[in-house]
Amino acid sequence: MLVAFQGEPGAYSQEAITDHFGPVDTLPCESFEGVFAAVTSGRASAGMIPIENTLAGSIHQNYDLLQRHNLWITGEYFLRVRHCLIALPGVQKSALRRVISHPQALGQCDVYLRNLKGVKPEAVFDTAGAVKMLKASGDRFSAAIASRHAAEIYGLEILEEGIEDDPENFTRFLALGQQPVTPSKDAKTSIVFSLQNQPGALFKALSVFALRDIDLTKIESRPLVGKPWEYLFYVDFAGAAGDEIVRKALDHLGEYASMLRVLGSYPRYRPDLLR
Repeated sequence: MLVAFQGEPGAYSQEAITDHFGPVDTLPCESFEGVFAAVTSGRASAGMIPIENTLAGSIHQNYDLLQRHNLWITGEYFLRVRHCLIALPGVQKSALRRVISHPQALGQCDVYLRNLKGVKPEAVFDTAGAVKMLKASGDRFSAAIASRHAAEIYGLEILEEGIEDDPENFTRFLALGQQPVTPSKDAKTSIVFSLQNQPGALFKALSVFALRDIDLTKIESRPLVGKPWEYLFYVDFAGAAGDEIVRKALDHLGEYASMLRVLGSYPRYRPDLLR
């Protein structure tokens, strides 16, 4: 099995793949678009993408990509993200003038970085990629933010570990595939829909779940391209699309929605530490 992810070896996405799928081969991709393309073309059997973080919020690009590609969400995984400040061997923290990492990682360490006087954060495409770039450049005035595993892969030193602004730093990942799965129990379903721009439209749409005591776990809105001030609504809720009560809710929602698509039903991830 070959699973695609965005970034270089040592990226958090690769760690999520191992935790979720077990020991599989992985395919590094330069961009999130590349992950979707690899799975769509069949080059990879599956993909793993981050979708939201407890500190930095949603990854909007991946919501947009879910809408643009005909792939299915087949699973989810919550990864505890522990960031490290990484530099070339022998470099002292006092010498640093720049810290590079993925924008999400920089955002998750915002308070820490603001307390590093005279140090400028700079966004690059990937956390592990930042470590690889740092090693290649030989820059002794820069550091990277990434995982301990990334530091080990590229032979750099950890100046400080656990620099995220809050210890409750988790990233939710979604597994992607060409075919849907049928979860046996304790499922979650993700959908996307649009509505006519009229009073009470969203209230009516969400009421189809409230009337049936269906637990909504996530709501996200994204601009509907080509229609200013209209939106796509992404909703996650407890239950599988094949459940009778969920089918009735989706049929009811279809009466209000101008577009409705099920992105996938999949086993709900429930780590003990987050219960």
